[in-house]
Amino acid sequence: MLLELMVENYAVVEKARIHFHEGLNVLTGETGSGKSIVVDSLGLLLGARASAEMVRSGQARAHISGIFSVDHGQLTPLLKDSGIEMDGEDGLIVEREVTANGKSRAFVGNRPVTTAFLRQLAPLLGDIHGQNEQQMLFTAQAQRQMLDAYAKTEALREQVSQLFTRWRALVERLDEFGRSEQEKLRLLDLWTFQHKEIETTAPHAGEDAALEAERKILQNTTRLQESAAAAYSALYEAQHSATTQLHIAMKKLDELIRIDASLAETGATLKQATLQVDEAAYTLRDYLGKLESDPARLEDVESRLAALDKLKRKYGPTLEEIVAFRDDVARRISEVENATQLRLELEKERDEAAARYEKAAQELSKKRSAAAVGLSKQVETELKGLMMGGTQFQVSVRPAAWSAHGVDEVSFLVSANRGEEPKAMEKVASGGELSRIALALKTAIGDSGTRHGLSTLVFDEVDAGVGGAAAAAVGKRLKTLSKSNQVICVTHLAQIAGFADHHYSVAKREKKGRVTTEVDELDLGERAKEIGRMLSGETITAEALKQAEQLIQAGIAG
Repeated sequence: MLLELMVENYAVVEKARIHFHEGLNVLTGETGSGKSIVVDSLGLLLGARASAEMVRSGQARAHISGIFSVDHGQLTPLLKDSGIEMDGEDGLIVEREVTANGKSRAFVGNRPVTTAFLRQLAPLLGDIHGQNEQQMLFTAQAQRQMLDAYAKTEALREQVSQLFTRWRALVERLDEFGRSEQEKLRLLDLWTFQHKEIETTAPHAGEDAALEAERKILQNTTRLQESAAAAYSALYEAQHSATTQLHIAMKKLDELIRIDASLAETGATLKQATLQVDEAAYTLRDYLGKLESDPARLEDVESRLAALDKLKRKYGPTLEEIVAFRDDVARRISEVENATQLRLELEKERDEAAARYEKAAQELSKKRSAAAVGLSKQVETELKGLMMGGTQFQVSVRPAAWSAHGVDEVSFLVSANRGEEPKAMEKVASGGELSRIALALKTAIGDSGTRHGLSTLVFDEVDAGVGGAAAAAVGKRLKTLSKSNQVICVTHLAQIAGFADHHYSVAKREKKGRVTTEVDELDLGERAKEIGRMLSGETITAEALKQAEQLIQAGIAG
Protein backbone atom coordinates (compact mmCIF):
# COMPACT_ATOMS: atom_id res chain seq x y z
CA MET A 1 0.00 0.00 0.00
CA LEU A 2 1.24 3.51 -0.85
CA LEU A 3 1.49 5.52 2.35
CA GLU A 4 3.03 8.72 1.08
CA LEU A 5 4.06 10.26 -2.25
CA MET A 6 6.46 13.22 -2.44
CA VAL A 7 6.96 15.09 -5.70
CA GLU A 8 9.50 17.91 -6.24
CA ASN A 9 10.14 19.93 -9.41
CA TYR A 10 8.18 17.51 -11.58
CA ALA A 11 6.43 19.18 -14.54
CA VAL A 12 4.46 22.07 -12.99
CA VAL A 13 4.66 20.66 -9.47
CA GLU A 14 7.09 22.57 -7.29
CA LYS A 15 6.58 20.52 -4.17
CA ALA A 16 3.75 18.21 -3.15
CA ARG A 17 3.43 15.74 -0.32
CA ILE A 18 0.40 13.46 -0.37
CA HIS A 19 -0.59 11.03 2.37
CA PHE A 20 -2.69 8.20 0.99
CA HIS A 21 -4.91 5.85 2.97
CA GLU A 22 -6.71 2.54 2.78
CA GLY A 23 -9.87 2.40 0.72
CA LEU A 24 -10.81 4.56 -2.27
CA ASN A 25 -8.60 7.64 -2.76
CA VAL A 26 -9.99 10.00 -5.43
CA LEU A 27 -8.15 12.89 -7.10
CA THR A 28 -10.23 15.57 -8.82
CA GLY A 29 -9.58 18.95 -10.36
CA GLU A 30 -10.21 21.06 -13.41
CA THR A 31 -8.95 19.95 -16.78
CA GLY A 32 -5.24 20.70 -17.06
CA SER A 33 -4.77 21.08 -13.30
CA GLY A 34 -2.18 18.27 -13.22
CA LYS A 35 -4.17 15.33 -11.87
CA SER A 36 -2.44 12.84 -14.10
CA ILE A 37 0.95 14.20 -13.03
CA VAL A 38 0.41 12.45 -9.69
CA VAL A 39 -0.20 9.15 -11.48
CA ASP A 40 2.72 9.69 -13.86
CA SER A 41 5.10 10.43 -10.99
CA LEU A 42 4.00 7.22 -9.28
CA GLY A 43 4.65 5.47 -12.59
CA LEU A 44 8.27 6.64 -12.42
CA LEU A 45 8.64 4.86 -9.08
CA LEU A 46 7.39 1.69 -10.74
CA GLY A 47 9.96 1.86 -13.54
CA ALA A 48 8.39 4.04 -16.24
CA ARG A 49 10.72 5.76 -18.70
CA ALA A 50 12.05 9.17 -17.66
CA SER A 51 12.68 12.19 -19.91
CA ALA A 52 14.09 15.69 -19.56
CA GLU A 53 10.62 17.20 -20.17
CA MET A 54 9.57 15.92 -16.77
CA VAL A 55 11.87 18.35 -14.94
CA ARG A 56 10.28 21.66 -13.93
CA SER A 57 11.56 24.54 -16.02
CA GLY A 58 14.62 26.21 -14.50
CA GLN A 59 15.38 23.32 -12.13
CA ALA A 60 18.35 20.93 -12.27
CA ARG A 61 16.40 17.81 -11.35
CA ALA A 62 13.05 16.37 -10.39
CA HIS A 63 12.73 14.07 -7.39
CA ILE A 64 9.94 11.63 -6.63
CA SER A 65 9.81 9.36 -3.59
CA GLY A 66 7.20 7.02 -2.20
CA ILE A 67 6.82 5.16 1.07
CA PHE A 68 5.12 1.78 0.70
CA SER A 69 3.77 -0.54 3.35
CA VAL A 70 4.70 -3.95 2.00
CA ASP A 71 4.48 -7.65 2.72
CA HIS A 72 7.93 -8.67 3.97
CA GLY A 73 7.42 -12.32 3.04
CA GLN A 74 6.96 -11.51 -0.64
CA LEU A 75 9.43 -8.67 -0.91
CA THR A 76 12.36 -9.71 1.31
CA PRO A 77 13.77 -12.43 -1.03
CA LEU A 78 13.80 -10.03 -3.99
CA LEU A 79 15.40 -7.23 -1.96
CA LYS A 80 17.92 -9.59 -0.33
CA ASP A 81 19.17 -10.73 -3.74
CA SER A 82 20.00 -7.07 -4.49
CA GLY A 83 21.64 -6.44 -1.11
CA ILE A 84 18.75 -4.33 0.22
CA GLU A 85 17.65 -4.76 3.81
CA MET A 86 14.40 -3.59 5.36
CA ASP A 87 14.34 -2.22 8.89
CA GLY A 88 11.70 -4.00 10.95
CA GLU A 89 8.18 -2.89 10.14
CA ASP A 90 9.19 0.43 8.58
CA GLY A 91 7.85 1.23 5.14
CA LEU A 92 9.92 0.70 2.03
CA ILE A 93 11.22 3.95 0.49
CA VAL A 94 11.47 4.05 -3.30
CA GLU A 95 13.01 7.10 -5.01
CA ARG A 96 13.54 8.31 -8.55
CA GLU A 97 15.56 11.33 -9.65
CA VAL A 98 15.48 12.80 -13.16
CA THR A 99 18.04 15.41 -14.23
CA ALA A 100 17.51 18.21 -16.73
CA ASN A 101 19.56 16.31 -19.33
CA GLY A 102 17.17 13.35 -19.15
CA LYS A 103 19.30 11.00 -17.08
CA SER A 104 17.72 9.29 -14.11
CA ARG A 105 18.73 7.44 -10.96
CA ALA A 106 16.67 5.14 -8.77
CA PHE A 107 16.98 4.09 -5.13
CA VAL A 108 15.25 1.46 -3.03
CA GLY A 109 15.88 1.52 0.70
CA ASN A 110 18.61 4.14 0.08
CA ARG A 111 20.47 1.70 -2.18
CA PRO A 112 20.93 2.54 -5.89
CA VAL A 113 19.05 0.23 -8.25
CA THR A 114 18.31 0.03 -11.97
CA THR A 115 14.99 0.94 -13.57
CA ALA A 116 14.80 -2.71 -14.63
CA PHE A 117 14.79 -3.62 -10.94
CA LEU A 118 11.99 -1.08 -10.33
CA ARG A 119 9.94 -2.78 -13.04
CA GLN A 120 10.64 -6.13 -11.39
CA LEU A 121 9.54 -4.68 -8.05
CA ALA A 122 6.49 -2.89 -9.48
CA PRO A 123 3.95 -5.79 -9.39
CA LEU A 124 4.55 -6.11 -5.63
CA LEU A 125 3.97 -2.39 -5.04
CA GLY A 126 1.29 -1.14 -7.39
CA ASP A 127 -0.62 -1.61 -10.59
CA ILE A 128 -1.38 1.40 -12.79
CA HIS A 129 -4.17 1.42 -15.35
CA GLY A 130 -4.58 4.57 -17.35
CA GLN A 131 -4.09 6.46 -20.55
CA ASN A 132 -0.31 6.13 -20.56
CA GLU A 133 0.58 3.25 -18.27
CA GLN A 134 -0.43 -0.40 -18.21
CA GLN A 135 1.94 -2.07 -15.79
CA MET A 136 0.64 -5.60 -16.06
CA LEU A 137 -2.42 -5.90 -18.27
CA PHE A 138 -0.65 -6.53 -21.59
CA THR A 139 1.83 -9.22 -20.54
CA ALA A 140 1.07 -12.89 -21.15
CA GLN A 141 2.38 -13.71 -17.71
CA ALA A 142 0.01 -11.26 -16.01
CA GLN A 143 -2.96 -12.48 -18.03
CA ARG A 144 -2.19 -16.09 -17.13
CA GLN A 145 -1.86 -15.13 -13.46
CA MET A 146 -5.20 -13.30 -13.52
CA LEU A 147 -6.94 -16.30 -15.05
CA ASP A 148 -5.32 -18.60 -12.47
CA ALA A 149 -6.42 -16.26 -9.69
CA TYR A 150 -9.98 -16.45 -10.99
CA ALA A 151 -9.75 -20.27 -11.29
CA LYS A 152 -8.10 -20.57 -7.85
CA THR A 153 -5.42 -22.97 -9.12
CA GLU A 154 -2.58 -21.95 -6.78
CA ALA A 155 -1.95 -25.44 -5.31
CA LEU A 156 -2.20 -27.14 -8.71
CA ARG A 157 0.14 -24.57 -10.31
CA GLU A 158 2.72 -25.24 -7.60
CA GLN A 159 2.44 -28.98 -8.24
CA VAL A 160 2.85 -28.48 -12.00
CA SER A 161 5.90 -26.31 -11.43
CA GLN A 162 7.56 -28.92 -9.19
CA LEU A 163 6.80 -31.76 -11.62
CA PHE A 164 8.21 -29.75 -14.52
CA THR A 165 11.41 -29.05 -12.57
CA ARG A 166 11.80 -32.78 -11.84
CA TRP A 167 11.16 -33.79 -15.47
CA ARG A 168 13.51 -31.13 -16.81
CA ALA A 169 16.29 -32.20 -14.44
CA LEU A 170 16.03 -35.79 -15.69
CA VAL A 171 16.09 -34.66 -19.33
CA GLU A 172 19.23 -32.63 -18.69
CA ARG A 173 20.82 -35.51 -16.79
CA LEU A 174 20.19 -37.85 -19.73
CA ASP A 175 21.62 -35.30 -22.16
CA GLU A 176 24.72 -34.98 -20.01
CA PHE A 177 24.90 -38.77 -19.73
CA GLY A 178 24.95 -39.10 -23.51
CA ARG A 179 27.56 -36.38 -23.98
CA SER A 180 29.87 -37.86 -21.36
CA GLU A 181 29.46 -41.54 -22.30
CA GLN A 182 32.01 -41.44 -25.15
CA GLU A 183 34.53 -39.61 -22.99
CA LYS A 184 34.04 -42.16 -20.21
CA LEU A 185 34.71 -45.01 -22.62
CA ARG A 186 38.03 -43.39 -23.56
CA LEU A 187 38.93 -43.14 -19.87
CA LEU A 188 37.86 -46.67 -18.97
CA ASP A 189 41.31 -48.21 -19.60
CA LEU A 190 42.98 -45.57 -17.46
CA TRP A 191 40.49 -46.02 -14.62
CA THR A 192 40.90 -49.82 -14.79
CA PHE A 193 44.70 -49.51 -14.54
CA GLN A 194 44.48 -47.07 -11.64
CA HIS A 195 42.05 -49.25 -9.72
CA LYS A 196 44.19 -52.36 -10.28
CA GLU A 197 47.37 -50.57 -9.20
CA ILE A 198 45.84 -49.38 -5.94
CA GLU A 199 44.00 -52.65 -5.31
CA THR A 200 47.24 -54.66 -5.83
CA THR A 201 49.05 -52.62 -3.17
CA ALA A 202 45.92 -52.71 -0.95
CA PRO A 203 46.73 -49.80 1.37
CA HIS A 204 44.69 -49.16 4.48
CA ALA A 205 44.31 -46.00 6.53
CA GLY A 206 47.03 -45.45 9.16
CA GLU A 207 49.30 -48.15 7.79
CA ASP A 208 52.10 -45.79 6.79
CA ALA A 209 52.35 -44.22 10.24
CA ALA A 210 52.69 -47.65 11.89
CA LEU A 211 55.36 -48.70 9.37
CA GLU A 212 57.32 -45.48 9.89
CA ALA A 213 57.43 -46.19 13.63
CA GLU A 214 58.54 -49.80 13.06
CA ARG A 215 61.26 -48.76 10.61
CA LYS A 216 62.66 -46.29 13.12
CA ILE A 217 63.03 -49.06 15.68
CA LEU A 218 64.59 -51.53 13.21
CA GLN A 219 67.10 -48.92 12.07
CA ASN A 220 68.23 -48.22 15.67
CA THR A 221 68.22 -51.72 17.24
CA THR A 222 71.86 -51.62 18.50
CA ARG A 223 71.43 -48.20 20.06
CA LEU A 224 68.18 -49.23 21.70
CA GLN A 225 69.80 -52.39 23.12
CA GLU A 226 72.70 -50.43 24.60
CA SER A 227 70.50 -47.81 26.21
CA ALA A 228 67.99 -50.32 27.55
CA ALA A 229 70.78 -52.53 29.01
CA ALA A 230 72.42 -49.56 30.73
CA ALA A 231 69.10 -48.49 32.20
CA TYR A 232 68.33 -52.03 33.39
CA SER A 233 71.76 -52.32 35.00
CA ALA A 234 71.36 -49.00 36.81
CA LEU A 235 67.97 -50.03 38.12
CA TYR A 236 68.62 -53.69 38.97
CA GLU A 237 71.88 -55.50 38.08
CA ALA A 238 74.67 -53.13 39.14
CA GLN A 239 76.30 -53.53 42.56
CA HIS A 240 74.90 -50.20 43.69
CA SER A 241 71.71 -50.34 41.59
CA ALA A 242 68.68 -48.30 42.47
CA THR A 243 66.85 -51.41 43.58
CA THR A 244 69.66 -52.42 45.97
CA GLN A 245 69.83 -48.93 47.47
CA LEU A 246 66.07 -48.75 47.90
CA HIS A 247 65.97 -52.10 49.70
CA ILE A 248 68.77 -50.92 52.10
CA ALA A 249 66.84 -47.71 52.79
CA MET A 250 63.63 -49.68 53.31
CA LYS A 251 65.30 -51.95 55.88
CA LYS A 252 66.65 -48.99 57.89
CA LEU A 253 63.28 -47.22 57.75
CA ASP A 254 61.52 -50.31 59.11
CA GLU A 255 63.86 -50.16 62.15
CA LEU A 256 62.92 -46.48 62.65
CA ILE A 257 59.21 -47.18 62.39
CA ARG A 258 59.38 -49.82 65.12
CA ILE A 259 60.70 -47.08 67.44
CA ASP A 260 58.79 -44.04 65.98
CA ALA A 261 55.50 -44.90 64.32
CA SER A 262 55.15 -41.36 62.93
CA LEU A 263 57.38 -42.45 60.00
CA ALA A 264 54.90 -45.13 58.91
CA GLU A 265 53.52 -43.03 56.03
CA THR A 266 57.06 -42.36 54.76
CA GLY A 267 57.73 -46.09 54.90
CA ALA A 268 54.66 -46.80 52.81
CA THR A 269 55.73 -44.22 50.21
CA LEU A 270 59.21 -45.74 49.97
CA LYS A 271 57.75 -49.21 49.64
CA GLN A 272 55.57 -48.05 46.74
CA ALA A 273 58.59 -46.44 45.06
CA THR A 274 60.55 -49.68 45.44
CA LEU A 275 57.76 -51.64 43.77
CA GLN A 276 57.55 -49.16 40.85
CA VAL A 277 61.35 -49.29 40.29
CA ASP A 278 61.19 -53.08 40.30
CA GLU A 279 58.34 -52.94 37.75
CA ALA A 280 60.30 -50.59 35.49
CA ALA A 281 63.35 -52.91 35.69
CA TYR A 282 61.26 -55.97 34.72
CA THR A 283 59.75 -54.03 31.77
CA LEU A 284 63.24 -53.12 30.52
CA ARG A 285 64.32 -56.75 30.86
CA ASP A 286 61.38 -57.93 28.74
CA TYR A 287 62.02 -55.16 26.18
CA LEU A 288 65.66 -56.26 25.86
CA GLY A 289 64.52 -59.82 25.32
CA LYS A 290 62.40 -58.80 22.30
CA LEU A 291 64.96 -56.52 20.68
CA GLU A 292 66.85 -58.18 17.88
CA SER A 293 68.30 -57.03 14.61
CA ASP A 294 66.12 -58.17 11.64
CA PRO A 295 67.54 -56.92 8.30
CA ALA A 296 64.97 -58.91 6.34
CA ARG A 297 62.05 -57.29 8.16
CA LEU A 298 63.62 -53.85 7.72
CA GLU A 299 63.87 -54.52 3.99
CA ASP A 300 60.22 -55.54 3.86
CA VAL A 301 59.15 -52.36 5.72
CA GLU A 302 61.26 -50.18 3.40
CA SER A 303 59.75 -51.84 0.34
CA ARG A 304 56.20 -51.42 1.65
CA LEU A 305 56.75 -47.75 2.46
CA ALA A 306 58.23 -47.18 -1.01
CA ALA A 307 55.13 -48.74 -2.59
CA LEU A 308 52.85 -46.54 -0.48
CA ASP A 309 54.90 -43.42 -1.32
CA LYS A 310 54.51 -44.24 -5.02
CA LEU A 311 50.72 -44.31 -4.59
CA LYS A 312 50.84 -41.03 -2.66
CA ARG A 313 52.72 -39.29 -5.46
CA LYS A 314 50.08 -40.39 -8.00
CA TYR A 315 46.78 -40.46 -6.14
CA GLY A 316 46.92 -38.31 -3.04
CA PRO A 317 49.07 -37.18 -0.12
CA THR A 318 47.40 -39.51 2.41
CA LEU A 319 46.33 -43.16 2.37
CA GLU A 320 42.79 -42.07 3.24
CA GLU A 321 42.64 -40.03 0.02
CA ILE A 322 44.14 -42.89 -2.00
CA VAL A 323 41.45 -45.26 -0.72
CA ALA A 324 38.78 -42.65 -1.56
CA PHE A 325 40.26 -42.26 -5.06
CA ARG A 326 40.15 -46.03 -5.55
CA ASP A 327 36.48 -46.17 -4.51
CA ASP A 328 35.62 -43.26 -6.84
CA VAL A 329 37.36 -44.95 -9.77
CA ALA A 330 35.51 -48.16 -8.99
CA ARG A 331 32.23 -46.25 -9.11
CA ARG A 332 33.10 -44.73 -12.49
CA ILE A 333 34.08 -48.11 -13.90
CA SER A 334 30.79 -49.53 -12.66
CA GLU A 335 28.87 -46.66 -14.31
CA VAL A 336 30.54 -47.31 -17.65
CA GLU A 337 30.11 -51.08 -17.42
CA ASN A 338 26.46 -50.58 -16.46
CA ALA A 339 25.82 -47.55 -18.71
CA THR A 340 23.07 -49.27 -20.66
CA GLN A 341 21.21 -50.21 -17.51
CA LEU A 342 21.68 -46.75 -16.02
CA ARG A 343 20.41 -45.14 -19.20
CA LEU A 344 17.34 -47.38 -19.21
CA GLU A 345 16.64 -46.50 -15.57
CA LEU A 346 17.03 -42.76 -16.26
CA GLU A 347 14.79 -42.98 -19.31
CA LYS A 348 12.18 -44.79 -17.25
CA GLU A 349 12.35 -42.10 -14.55
CA ARG A 350 12.12 -39.38 -17.20
CA ASP A 351 9.09 -40.96 -18.86
CA GLU A 352 7.35 -41.44 -15.52
CA ALA A 353 8.09 -37.81 -14.58
CA ALA A 354 6.80 -36.67 -17.98
CA ALA A 355 3.58 -38.63 -17.51
CA ARG A 356 3.02 -37.16 -14.04
CA TYR A 357 3.70 -33.65 -15.33
CA GLU A 358 1.44 -34.06 -18.34
CA LYS A 359 -1.41 -35.38 -16.20
CA ALA A 360 -1.17 -32.44 -13.78
CA ALA A 361 -0.68 -29.91 -16.60
CA GLN A 362 -3.73 -31.21 -18.47
CA GLU A 363 -5.78 -30.96 -15.28
CA LEU A 364 -4.58 -27.36 -14.90
CA SER A 365 -5.40 -26.70 -18.55
CA LYS A 366 -8.97 -28.00 -18.06
CA LYS A 367 -9.45 -25.75 -15.05
CA ARG A 368 -8.13 -22.78 -17.01
CA SER A 369 -10.35 -23.51 -20.01
CA ALA A 370 -13.43 -23.79 -17.81
CA ALA A 371 -12.49 -20.63 -15.91
CA ALA A 372 -11.82 -18.79 -19.18
CA VAL A 373 -15.45 -19.18 -20.20
CA GLY A 374 -16.69 -17.91 -16.85
CA LEU A 375 -14.25 -15.01 -16.70
CA SER A 376 -15.08 -13.95 -20.27
CA LYS A 377 -18.80 -13.82 -19.50
CA GLN A 378 -18.31 -12.08 -16.17
CA VAL A 379 -16.02 -9.40 -17.63
CA GLU A 380 -18.51 -8.76 -20.46
CA THR A 381 -21.25 -8.38 -17.85
CA GLU A 382 -19.12 -5.89 -15.93
CA LEU A 383 -18.30 -3.99 -19.14
CA LYS A 384 -22.00 -3.51 -19.90
CA GLY A 385 -22.34 -1.50 -16.73
CA LEU A 386 -19.29 0.52 -17.75
CA MET A 387 -20.80 1.72 -21.06
CA MET A 388 -18.92 -0.91 -23.07
CA GLY A 389 -21.90 -3.18 -23.71
CA GLY A 390 -20.95 -3.87 -27.32
CA THR A 391 -17.51 -5.09 -26.35
CA GLN A 392 -16.63 -8.73 -26.67
CA PHE A 393 -14.07 -10.01 -24.19
CA GLN A 394 -12.53 -13.40 -24.71
CA VAL A 395 -9.98 -15.31 -22.62
CA SER A 396 -8.07 -17.51 -25.03
CA VAL A 397 -6.36 -20.67 -23.75
CA ARG A 398 -4.21 -22.28 -26.45
CA PRO A 399 -1.73 -25.19 -26.34
CA ALA A 400 1.88 -24.16 -25.76
CA ALA A 401 5.24 -25.76 -25.13
CA TRP A 402 5.80 -27.43 -21.77
CA SER A 403 6.90 -25.02 -19.08
CA ALA A 404 6.84 -24.58 -15.32
CA HIS A 405 3.51 -22.76 -15.82
CA GLY A 406 1.83 -25.62 -17.67
CA VAL A 407 1.02 -26.29 -21.31
CA ASP A 408 -1.13 -23.23 -22.01
CA GLU A 409 -0.71 -19.84 -23.58
CA VAL A 410 -3.27 -17.44 -22.10
CA SER A 411 -4.24 -14.19 -23.79
CA PHE A 412 -7.02 -11.63 -23.38
CA LEU A 413 -8.73 -10.66 -26.64
CA VAL A 414 -11.14 -7.79 -27.23
CA SER A 415 -13.50 -6.79 -30.01
CA ALA A 416 -14.97 -3.30 -29.68
CA ASN A 417 -17.80 -4.12 -32.10
CA ARG A 418 -19.92 -7.20 -32.51
CA GLY A 419 -18.99 -9.26 -35.56
CA GLU A 420 -15.36 -8.21 -35.54
CA GLU A 421 -12.68 -10.73 -34.74
CA PRO A 422 -11.31 -10.28 -31.20
CA LYS A 423 -7.71 -9.09 -31.09
CA ALA A 424 -5.09 -8.33 -28.47
CA MET A 425 -6.33 -5.57 -26.17
CA GLU A 426 -3.56 -3.09 -26.87
CA LYS A 427 -4.39 -3.18 -30.58
CA VAL A 428 -8.06 -2.29 -30.35
CA ALA A 429 -8.74 -0.50 -27.04
CA SER A 430 -8.08 3.11 -26.10
CA GLY A 431 -6.50 4.13 -22.81
CA GLY A 432 -9.84 4.85 -21.15
CA GLU A 433 -11.31 1.58 -22.42
CA LEU A 434 -8.31 -0.32 -21.15
CA SER A 435 -8.78 1.23 -17.73
CA ARG A 436 -12.39 0.10 -17.68
CA ILE A 437 -11.41 -3.38 -18.87
CA ALA A 438 -8.86 -3.50 -16.06
CA LEU A 439 -11.56 -2.40 -13.61
CA ALA A 440 -13.91 -5.06 -14.94
CA LEU A 441 -11.19 -7.71 -14.62
CA LYS A 442 -10.26 -6.69 -11.10
CA THR A 443 -13.91 -6.72 -10.08
CA ALA A 444 -14.56 -10.10 -11.70
CA ILE A 445 -11.48 -11.72 -10.18
CA GLY A 446 -12.00 -10.14 -6.78
CA ASP A 447 -9.65 -10.89 -3.90
CA SER A 448 -7.73 -13.87 -5.28
CA GLY A 449 -5.75 -14.29 -2.11
CA THR A 450 -2.47 -14.26 -4.05
CA ARG A 451 -1.26 -11.15 -2.25
CA HIS A 452 -0.91 -10.48 1.44
CA GLY A 453 -1.86 -7.07 2.72
CA LEU A 454 -3.30 -4.28 0.60
CA SER A 455 -2.08 -3.91 -2.96
CA THR A 456 -2.33 -0.53 -4.69
CA LEU A 457 -4.45 -0.19 -7.83
CA VAL A 458 -4.30 3.08 -9.74
CA PHE A 459 -6.94 4.08 -12.30
CA ASP A 460 -6.44 7.15 -14.49
CA GLU A 461 -9.25 8.36 -16.78
CA VAL A 462 -11.29 5.22 -16.01
CA ASP A 463 -14.40 7.37 -16.54
CA ALA A 464 -13.49 8.50 -20.05
CA GLY A 465 -16.62 8.49 -22.23
CA VAL A 466 -19.09 7.58 -19.48
CA GLY A 467 -21.62 9.50 -17.46
CA GLY A 468 -24.90 9.22 -15.58
CA ALA A 469 -25.79 5.71 -14.42
CA ALA A 470 -22.63 4.29 -15.99
CA ALA A 471 -20.52 6.66 -13.88
CA ALA A 472 -22.27 5.43 -10.74
CA ALA A 473 -21.57 1.84 -11.82
CA VAL A 474 -17.86 2.67 -12.19
CA GLY A 475 -17.89 4.25 -8.74
CA LYS A 476 -19.54 1.22 -7.17
CA ARG A 477 -16.99 -1.12 -8.70
CA LEU A 478 -14.12 1.05 -7.50
CA LYS A 479 -15.67 1.07 -4.04
CA THR A 480 -15.96 -2.72 -4.09
CA LEU A 481 -12.33 -3.08 -5.13
CA SER A 482 -11.21 -0.71 -2.37
CA LYS A 483 -12.45 -3.12 0.29
CA SER A 484 -9.61 -5.52 -0.49
CA ASN A 485 -7.16 -3.13 -2.19
CA GLN A 486 -5.96 0.43 -1.88
CA VAL A 487 -7.47 2.21 -4.89
CA ILE A 488 -6.25 5.55 -6.25
CA CYS A 489 -8.44 7.02 -8.96
CA VAL A 490 -8.24 10.19 -11.08
CA THR A 491 -11.72 11.22 -12.18
CA HIS A 492 -13.71 14.05 -13.74
CA LEU A 493 -17.06 12.72 -12.59
CA ALA A 494 -18.88 13.80 -9.45
CA GLN A 495 -20.73 10.48 -9.31
CA ILE A 496 -17.42 8.65 -8.86
CA ALA A 497 -15.95 11.22 -6.48
CA GLY A 498 -18.97 10.71 -4.21
CA PHE A 499 -17.80 7.18 -3.44
CA ALA A 500 -14.39 8.32 -2.17
CA ASP A 501 -13.14 7.38 1.29
CA HIS A 502 -10.49 10.08 0.88
CA HIS A 503 -10.78 12.98 -1.55
CA TYR A 504 -7.92 15.10 -2.91
CA SER A 505 -8.22 18.32 -4.87
CA VAL A 506 -5.59 19.05 -7.52
CA ALA A 507 -5.33 22.69 -8.55
CA LYS A 508 -2.95 25.11 -10.21
CA ARG A 509 -1.98 28.16 -8.16
CA GLU A 510 0.34 31.07 -8.80
CA LYS A 511 3.24 31.53 -6.37
CA LYS A 512 5.98 34.12 -6.76
CA GLY A 513 5.03 34.73 -10.36
CA ARG A 514 5.03 31.03 -11.30
CA VAL A 515 2.22 28.52 -11.64
CA THR A 516 2.48 25.35 -9.56
CA THR A 517 0.20 22.38 -9.01
CA GLU A 518 -0.82 21.64 -5.45
CA VAL A 519 -2.67 18.68 -3.94
CA ASP A 520 -4.89 19.10 -0.87
CA GLU A 521 -6.74 16.43 1.08
CA LEU A 522 -10.33 17.61 1.63
CA ASP A 523 -12.51 17.34 4.69
CA LEU A 524 -16.23 16.63 4.46
CA GLY A 525 -17.27 20.25 3.86
CA GLU A 526 -14.55 20.83 1.31
CA ARG A 527 -15.57 17.63 -0.47
CA ALA A 528 -19.10 18.93 -0.93
CA LYS A 529 -17.79 22.17 -2.47
CA GLU A 530 -15.43 20.30 -4.83
CA ILE A 531 -18.13 17.88 -5.97
CA GLY A 532 -20.52 20.83 -6.33
CA ARG A 533 -17.95 22.50 -8.60
CA MET A 534 -17.72 19.31 -10.64
CA LEU A 535 -21.51 19.37 -11.04
CA SER A 536 -22.10 23.06 -11.82
CA GLY A 537 -18.77 24.59 -12.83
CA GLU A 538 -17.02 27.57 -11.22
CA THR A 539 -20.29 29.00 -9.82
CA ILE A 540 -21.38 26.52 -7.19
CA THR A 541 -25.15 26.68 -6.75
CA ALA A 542 -27.10 25.65 -3.70
CA GLU A 543 -28.70 22.92 -5.75
CA ALA A 544 -25.27 21.61 -6.77
CA LEU A 545 -24.12 21.60 -3.12
CA LYS A 546 -27.23 19.71 -2.10
CA GLN A 547 -26.72 17.16 -4.84
CA ALA A 548 -23.04 16.86 -3.87
CA GLU A 549 -24.00 16.09 -0.28
CA GLN A 550 -26.43 13.46 -1.52
CA LEU A 551 -23.70 11.85 -3.61
CA ILE A 552 -21.35 11.79 -0.62
CA GLN A 553 -23.99 10.22 1.62
CA ALA A 554 -24.85 7.67 -1.05
CA GLY A 555 -21.15 6.86 -1.41
CA ILE A 556 -20.76 6.39 2.34
CA ALA A 557 -23.80 4.13 2.41
CA GLY A 558 -22.76 2.21 -0.69
